[in-house]
Amino acid sequence: MKPKVTMIAWNQNDNYVVTAVNNHLLKVWNSSTGQLLHDLVGHADEVFVLETHPFDSRIMLSAGHDGNIFIWDITKGTKMKHYFNMIEGQGHGAVFDCKFSPDGQHFACTDSHGHLLIFGFGCSRPYEKIPDQMFFHTDYRPLIRDSNNYVLDEQTQQAPHLMPPPFLVDVDGNPHPTKYQRLVPGRENCADEHLIPQLGYVATSDGEVVEQVIGQQTIDQDEQGLELSILDGMIRQLQQQQDQRIGADQETASSSLQNGEGTPRRG
Repeated sequence: MKPKVTMIAWNQNDNYVVTAVNNHLLKVWNSSTGQLLHDLVGHADEVFVLETHPFDSRIMLSAGHDGNIFIWDITKGTKMKHYFNMIEGQGHGAVFDCKFSPDGQHFACTDSHGHLLIFGFGCSRPYEKIPDQMFFHTDYRPLIRDSNNYVLDEQTQQAPHLMPPPFLVDVDGNPHPTKYQRLVPGRENCADEHLIPQLGYVATSDGEVVEQVIGQQTIDQDEQGLELSILDGMIRQLQQQQDQRIGADQETASSSLQNGEGTPRRG
């Protein structure tokens, strides 16, 4: 196999350069002379993550598709710490990215299974206040394109960035309690009744009917059932605004063509 460099990183003081090669070796080079100083052995698959410590020039972190995370002393060419990202029942998870905290006390990694792994000193108590699984209910909703080739949410026909803040759900789409919904930007000051999503049944492309968060729960829907939810009202208002914009653009284009102004351009 012809060797090929997959990633390269300078250490904190620029005295060393570390390269990851597709033969699973990491090589440490003197940045001034180009001399090869160390071969770092440990990875069993290609490495696409090399991160230098924010202030300690000796330390370099590497992570790869083999699920291994190593912390190296590149001045000595030795392995300081090792973690293997084993996922129960699914084998290992390839590590796709990693970053140190500014103080160098922690680092966080993301893997191919959607996990965020946080390493560092101290206890994990501050992280226990949030659920293990956090997704937005809009994460896997289908998108379509309109006549202008703009992307829209298929269900609401709205541009995704104009939709109301999404709800937090677990991996199966079940909404989290209201105290977690307030963690979503835009929902910090909402009343409790506005933080309870409405569940509905949606047919997938395979014809399977699944339960899914479809919108905001209505308020005081007793005998009359006349009051609409805040989410429905916002969606309706956004739809009207979009229709008005499209109508205005069409009128402008039509008048421009009638006056012989050539092809209109969208502002």
